[in-house]
Parts: sequence; C-alpha cells; structure tokens
Amino acid sequence: MNDKTQARLRRARKARMSMRTAGTVRLSVHRTPRHIYAQIINGEGDRVVAQASTLDKDLRGDATGNMSAAAAVGKLVAERAKAAGVTEVAFDRSGYKYHGRVKALAEAAREGGLEF
Repeated sequence: MNDKTQARLRRARKARMSMRTAGTVRLSVHRTPRHIYAQIINGEGDRVVAQASTLDKDLRGDATGNMSAAAAVGKLVAERAKAAGVTEVAFDRSGYKYHGRVKALAEAAREGGLEF
C-alpha cells in the first residue's frame, strides 16, 4: 500500500475506535473514482442495517462518480435507514476529507432525515 492509503486508513481507524467505544450506529462512506458507497452499520459493528450505492439500479445512470450521484446516494440511504428505524448516526468518513462527494452525501443524508 502506498503512503496515502496507509494515512487514510490510520485516520479511519482512529475515528472508528471512538465510535465503537460510544456504541453508536454509524454511516460509513467509501468512495472510488467511479462509484460511492454508503452503509448504516449497527453499534456493535456486526450487521449492516441499510446500504445504498451508485451501483443500485435506481441510481445507475450516465455519471456515477460526481457530486449529484453522491447526493442521490445520501438521500437513498437516509430513506432506507428511516425505514429500518434508524434516525441518529455517527458519520464515518473513512479517512476521506469532508469535501466534494463525501460532503454532498452527508448533506443529502441530513436533508433526508438522518441526524449527525
């Protein structure tokens, strides 16, 4: 692994440990150049409550690696989380900067009804 990836994973581990000790439900984000993925993971960290990504049939369109696609994923994961009974989460950005697609997903999830 290169140094950038190791640094991102180190940042992600630090944040996840604080979320694990608090035992909160978390909204985990993973991004690639082409797609973005979001999962709602329960407090113990052993079960995915809801998920959405640009690979879903509803969201797969022309462009899947831009901010509008990330916002659509945020809205969809918020809807699915509310359907599963989850309204409050901790935002796990997985070591990525809170900027661009990650920020768009988070803001859309907040508009969709998730609190963090």
